[in-house]
Amino acid sequence: GDRSLAILAALLSFYPDNELSEENGLVVFPSNKQLSLRAHGMADTTLRRHLAALLDCGLITRRDSPNGKRYARKRRGGDLEEAFGFSLAPLLVRADEITDAAERVRAANRALKLMRERITLHRRDISKLIEAAVEEDVTGDWGGLWRRFRAVVDAIPRRATTDDLEPIVSELASIREEVDILLESHMNTENPVGNEPQSGWQ
Repeated sequence: GDRSLAILAALLSFYPDNELSEENGLVVFPSNKQLSLRAHGMADTTLRRHLAALLDCGLITRRDSPNGKRYARKRRGGDLEEAFGFSLAPLLVRADEITDAAERVRAANRALKLMRERITLHRRDISKLIEAAVEEDVTGDWGGLWRRFRAVVDAIPRRATTDDLEPIVSELASIREEVDILLESHMNTENPVGNEPQSGWQ
């Protein structure tokens, strides 16, 4: 969830470099208070719950100290000798898996966007063509087509997946085809010598 990812981002913000590396150690040791501040003031109970979620799904692991505190032991020169807290090592190990998953999500989002664009175009075109046909008194069951069209449009979920939208696109395309056939028949009747269709229907 978004909040778990916010906690993960907050943990990463305590890592001293821009790139995870075993050479620099992979343990961060912020207190819950520090984590909460970087997670925009998340409540302690909520913080603990989302840390547990990150641990459960294996994106981080615990490296516990003998007393259960998070801290680092430093050498005389100031370098870290040992750190206790949350290890980010699983992120490094699963980097390829995470990258592949992110690409699948991006691809799914692109497909969903294209599907929504197709629906928008069908909705616009069908609506305008039926309205124009009614105004021009073109022969056809325009009331029935309009009701079918509205039934499909009204059934579109607000939070739809690509699988949800595929049959809707198919049904709208079918309605659009029926509209086009009726209009083409009308134009052939109006222009029996094979003149070019009037631009008003394009």
